[in-house]
Amino acid sequence: MLTALGLDSVTETVYRAMLRHPAAGVQALADAVGLSGDEVRDALDTLSELALVRPAAGDASRLRAVSPDIGMEILMGRQQAQLAAQRQRLEASRAAAAQLISEYAELRPATSHPGVEQLVGLDQIRDRLTMLTREVREEFLTFAPGGPQTAENMAASRPLNEDLLGRGVRMRTIYLDSVRTNRPTVEHATWLARLGGRIRTVPSLPTRMILMDGRTAMISVSSDDTAAGAVLLTGQGTLTALCALFETTWEAARPLGEVVPTDPNGLTGQQATALRLLAGGHTDEAIAKRLGVSHRTARRIASELMDRLGARSRFEAGVRAVQQGWLPARP
Repeated sequence: MLTALGLDSVTETVYRAMLRHPAAGVQALADAVGLSGDEVRDALDTLSELALVRPAAGDASRLRAVSPDIGMEILMGRQQAQLAAQRQRLEASRAAAAQLISEYAELRPATSHPGVEQLVGLDQIRDRLTMLTREVREEFLTFAPGGPQTAENMAASRPLNEDLLGRGVRMRTIYLDSVRTNRPTVEHATWLARLGGRIRTVPSLPTRMILMDGRTAMISVSSDDTAAGAVLLTGQGTLTALCALFETTWEAARPLGEVVPTDPNGLTGQQATALRLLAGGHTDEAIAKRLGVSHRTARRIASELMDRLGARSRFEAGVRAVQQGWLPARP
């Protein structure tokens, strides 16, 4: 039950046993829960690192479990701190890779550049992707922005996905948080998971991208229009940066079936991203595109944030967000 808070099942079992038997030693705990003495000692080491056990009063050689109300506050505080750190790393990676991505995404068909192949039109993109998919042997990674996927795109991707997963290729896909409320996309993601694919979501993604075996990347020229064209990248330096961006984003993402957590201010990742965009003067349309939601939903999110901040304008919302610690102060 406490896996989401960083406790594995064995450690949680030992912690619960210590709460039930506060005077029990290592061997007594091992007998009570059916574990070996070494397993109990390893669990006690983990609990000590998490500050969930402390030396007993008057007997420093004996450990006691902290009360659950304090323990849960400690675990949730650690999770929130880790989440904040992941978001900072994600933003840093996104900023570092954004210029690199845009440099290639804006290339024109006539441009010649080593390690770059220009693909024009949806048919050419799909044909090339089909050929490349046959050569994938280890891993297939995808950024899928734009919110809920179209029925056409999902239907077109099924044969490729079945072939990859059937050959034992590791597949990881990152969608936007907004797909969580779209049944067809969730059903498609669930279908992928049943075949062995892994699915996570984040509030926003920098671009539509596919990484194959860490050697080839396909990036859409426009995340809003996949038919507009794409570029195929094979340069080692470029792929290293893009793979690092994917891994950082994956670590900050949440499994599709898991409840999206909130930060210490009670904001989901989607709300926190919308607030940054709102304070930056972005329109509802721009926020909608970034989050992969409808214009109406973006307007509702912005209104709710302004209401919570007691702000009458977007500028005032930004000021109040900084004052209340929801956004970092800018020089």
